[in-house]
Amino acid sequence: MSTSTPHPKGAFDAATAQWQRAEGSTVEVAFSADLIGLRNAAQPDGPVLVFTQGEWEAFVDGARDGEFDLD
Repeated sequence: MSTSTPHPKGAFDAATAQWQRAEGSTVEVAFSADLIGLRNAAQPDGPVLVFTQGEWEAFVDGARDGEFDLD
């Protein structure tokens, strides 16, 4: 008997998502319903990070503010 628990963020269908990549970027992003997927463009069949709208906005705001800069 299988016991599966639905993911709390819902279902993100990477196969039908419309992936977008900025010129020169190494990542692709897709917006699907209320979820956002992020993946390595060089490995499209690899893992996908899934964000809610609130998580995505926090990530983008942090990137704009330099929160992830390595210097």
